[in-house]
Amino acid sequence: MPNEICAFAPASIGNVSVGFDCLGLALSSPGDTVCLKKGNVPGVHISDIEGDNGKLPLKADENVAGVVVLHMLKALGRDDALELRLKKGLPLKSGLGSSAASAVAAAVAANAFFGDPFTRKELLPFAMEGERLACGAPHVDNVAPALLGGITLIRSYEPLDIISISYPESLCCAVVHPDVAVATRDARAALPASVPLNIAVRQSSYLAAFIAGLQEGDMDLIARSMIDLIAEPARKHLIPYLDEVKEAAISAGALACGISGSGPSIFALCNGEKAAEETAKAMGAVYTAHHVRNETYVSGINANGAKVL
Repeated sequence: MPNEICAFAPASIGNVSVGFDCLGLALSSPGDTVCLKKGNVPGVHISDIEGDNGKLPLKADENVAGVVVLHMLKALGRDDALELRLKKGLPLKSGLGSSAASAVAAAVAANAFFGDPFTRKELLPFAMEGERLACGAPHVDNVAPALLGGITLIRSYEPLDIISISYPESLCCAVVHPDVAVATRDARAALPASVPLNIAVRQSSYLAAFIAGLQEGDMDLIARSMIDLIAEPARKHLIPYLDEVKEAAISAGALACGISGSGPSIFALCNGEKAAEETAKAMGAVYTAHHVRNETYVSGINANGAKVL
């Protein structure tokens, strides 16, 4: 058994605008790192969390990463003494899959530590338990891309059926994370209880066309199909200057722009790294002009997902 195993899991974009709760995309960075090593007392003990400003619990059964490892121990019938360290590279409540990154990094690190008893897809239910703790439900739209990489589509939860979607290699993301608080409960509460039939039909058409555009490498089809008719109109009041940021992104050359997950981060899809860099600058400049602190990221699509370091 190794002395210590560390794994990194990247940020992810849930929904990708057009696929509410069923589509996800993995970024290359930023992300979270989890390290596991043999401890002195049976069970999982979190010795240190870095980068959370003291906001996350150290008790394993109250921490996303700890819960994942506890479930894996139970499934394997083991009672190892484990010490866990978590380094948060992702801002909390950012709309970039922060809890999913911690859960996935923990699952990958623990799997390697135990000698890889599970395949990557078999790790999904364990990582989902982390999301259950963080969000109240075992969502997989961030977990799946963070773990498996690329762009993933959830066809079904029962049984769990995740489909990897091909995409053009030049596709890049520009992201701006403004220093604005958006509580997940508020973002969920803002959603409509029902959707008119004509809206549901149009949204289904956009999702199908978007996936076709990805698989065919048709940038124009991607651009005119990444439209959210359901969640974004209901949530836009929670994210200041959203329309202004979207206009700036398109003017800078982005294909399309929308809310990342439930926000407050905003992402744009771009054709190439140069276009993504220009777009990120333009998006960040909007918030800077309004005296809102912000961070920007530029990333290609992470084809591999989480990795052992």
